[in-house]
Amino acid sequence: MTWDVLSIIGTVAFAVSGAIIAMEEEYDILGVYILGIVTAFGGGAIRNLLIGVPVSALWEQQLFFNIALLSITAVFLFPTNLLKHWRKWGNFFDAIGLAAFAIQGALYASQMNHPMSAIIVAAVLTGSGGGIIRDLLAGRKPTVLREEIYAVWAIIAGVAIGLGVTKTPLELYTLFIMLVALRVCSYMYRWHLPTKSLGLSK
Repeated sequence: MTWDVLSIIGTVAFAVSGAIIAMEEEYDILGVYILGIVTAFGGGAIRNLLIGVPVSALWEQQLFFNIALLSITAVFLFPTNLLKHWRKWGNFFDAIGLAAFAIQGALYASQMNHPMSAIIVAAVLTGSGGGIIRDLLAGRKPTVLREEIYAVWAIIAGVAIGLGVTKTPLELYTLFIMLVALRVCSYMYRWHLPTKSLGLSK
């Protein structure tokens, strides 16, 4: 049940995120649906390739595809004047998608009895893979590569699940809320990882 709830939350959040960014870039309706679907399922597809799950497993998730399509349709039909507030809420939806999918990906790898390293990679790729593909297709610098902390929160999810710290549904939902809060704080207060410039920019 926890798995399904997290998957639904992540699917809706990332499908909405991809659709709105497509509209910001003035894509046509087909582009909106494609970017929304790619954002929602891209991370899971990459994860499946790396941990040995057939990519065709994605086509068995008809319920989640329907949820993503309905979410994208709702956003596309939403009044334009309300969508202008997206910039205030976009990062929040992205935080929800990151946390939900990072936990889901880590659980996936853990249930397949993969080692800690694979669990962390599954968490990072599932949590941020769709967003990376979305940003690249939209011609933007991927969020995960910015100074602002992003993938670190997915790593925390992988470590917590890999160590068995979070097992029960209550613990998993607590981890989810904590990761969303940390991600929101990281962009509100501009937390960032250390950087080093080579001084080559003009």
